[in-house]
Amino acid sequence: MKSFNVPSFYRSPLISKIKLHLKSQDPHRKSKRPFLINTERFSLLIARHFGFCYGVENAIDIAFKALNEHSGKSIYLISEMIHNPQVNQDLIKRGVRFLHDTLGKSLIPIDTLQPDDVVIIPAFGASVPVLNQLKASGVKLHTYDATCPFVERVWNRAEKLGSSQFTILVHGTHDHEETRATFSRAVLQNTPVLILRTLEEAHCIAQWIKNPPSFFEFEQRFKGRYSPGFNPQTDFTRMGVINQTTMLASETQTIAEIIKQALQSHYGVSNLSNHFADTRDTLCYATNENQESVIQLRDEKPDMVFVVGGYNSSNTSHLAELCESVCPTFFIEAANCIQTDTIAHFNFHEKVIIQTAWPKLLNPRIGITSGASCPDAVIESVMYRIAEHFNYTESQFSNFFSHL
Repeated sequence: MKSFNVPSFYRSPLISKIKLHLKSQDPHRKSKRPFLINTERFSLLIARHFGFCYGVENAIDIAFKALNEHSGKSIYLISEMIHNPQVNQDLIKRGVRFLHDTLGKSLIPIDTLQPDDVVIIPAFGASVPVLNQLKASGVKLHTYDATCPFVERVWNRAEKLGSSQFTILVHGTHDHEETRATFSRAVLQNTPVLILRTLEEAHCIAQWIKNPPSFFEFEQRFKGRYSPGFNPQTDFTRMGVINQTTMLASETQTIAEIIKQALQSHYGVSNLSNHFADTRDTLCYATNENQESVIQLRDEKPDMVFVVGGYNSSNTSHLAELCESVCPTFFIEAANCIQTDTIAHFNFHEKVIIQTAWPKLLNPRIGITSGASCPDAVIESVMYRIAEHFNYTESQFSNFFSHL
């Protein structure tokens, strides 16, 4: 796999040692079992796979390359490079400015840009209308395109679905940058496109295959999430499911199966291939690995879990979602969220930060993982802060890894 030039301050000597050890034991990355470290006062269950994925390292490499090659020039990102506060703040400190916020609201008018300004396309990609505006301004976009290759693979699949006249169902959050970019490309195929978020909505569509809804009923449920001209009376006969790569992979697979079974029931097994497109190849490997690793961690019955990453990170919130039904789960973005007596953590359901007292547990089993956009250095600092809570210095805690 290609290696990237990621700044050393995002790396971690301790995490690198752990990952190299695990790689030596499992070079083909088949295991998803957590790595266990026992101390006299607590045990730490470290998820098998976590941290920067291929697409994120690629994006960071490209962003810092642009900075190094164009010192003194105006450098812009279409929106946040990735959903991680440390990385985005690092770029801002170095002079990078964002053209849009994460919801697509304009922060800097594109028509004020000059042809020699540098614009970086973030890991999520960008919507077609925004790219067209930038091209019209004369900005060269191909040089610093940090779009994740796995996102581009979803776009390519959408193009194939559209060319075969399948309705494209996008499993994602309609206001997420990646889903907006995917939707904008899918509608170019002159085929119906619909964004759905939940299993409940998938079941609803499954019912409509047999009994199509009125447009009023359809509009009530999916307002603002379908392509122009979508006809609920005729557009649920041939479908394929693609996804926002940061969604729960298992949920995407379940949604596809719900649609498949409904089409099969209505049209018969022999006609299924004419009505359902198998799109399992759009699932992101890193999303799968991280989620499967968290499921394995969860199965080890930890007493509590720390999930580390940006609060607007979709893939990180799904890791927290997987853990919260099993044990107390603390979604934090940095080590300073952990205080002597309390933990400041993000409730992603209510979108608020809450303070919770440290659980009073004797020799607890503590799980830890992070999203695909979280630097290893942040995970390391969180691990040291946990150790500090149990009265270990960094040096003392590091000694527990000396055998690696």
